[in-house]
Amino acid sequence: MSTARPTLAAEHREITGKAVSRLRKAGKLPAVVYGAGVESSNVTVDTHEFELLRRHTGPNTLVDLSVDGSKAKPVLINSVQVHPVNRRPVHIDLFLVQMTTELTVDVPLVPVGESPAIANLGGTLLHQTESVKVRALPDHLPQSIEYSIESLIDFDATIHVRDLTIPGDVTLLNDVDEVVAKVQAPRVVEEEPVAAEIGEGAPEGEGAEGGEAAEGGQGAGGSDDEG
Repeated sequence: MSTARPTLAAEHREITGKAVSRLRKAGKLPAVVYGAGVESSNVTVDTHEFELLRRHTGPNTLVDLSVDGSKAKPVLINSVQVHPVNRRPVHIDLFLVQMTTELTVDVPLVPVGESPAIANLGGTLLHQTESVKVRALPDHLPQSIEYSIESLIDFDATIHVRDLTIPGDVTLLNDVDEVVAKVQAPRVVEEEPVAAEIGEGAPEGEGAEGGEAAEGGQGAGGSDDEG
């Protein structure tokens, strides 16, 4: 496994609270660095550099963070707060890891291949479980776990957690009987039988009168001429 990791430069910041909006306008992204047994610190990173980093890394990628030019330390991007409209990051949490201590993280599941139940029978893939929880050393955390859907040959076939291929240095924490994916049969829309014509065999004009009363909001006996 390669030891090369992506890097990110940060600077200590004293500005907190609503005043951090000035930092964002200047292209700086507020962040907090924290970890077990260390005091949390407020920093900023370059917004553009961080967005480039996110495009090329997975959710469990270790990043070497250097604060004010100091020796880089490995961190995980633990959470990213985004703007509700433009979806750009507004704040991030960076978790300082200890390389000899195992971490518990969620790993996304990625279906690959082609399911006969989808290709030939017109079904729809249902992702019952989109991620699994695993435990591993920081530099062994998987970015994703792929699973083949070629075994889904009909609507009764099911893929369970026990069918996933998990790396040997990773501990799976989910229930092995948990359903990962299956194929749902296409919905069949039954056409309603054509109803017999209401007015068939009735005196001409009888059905029309009732229709006009309904449209006008009047029932039988509602004529203005009465009384």
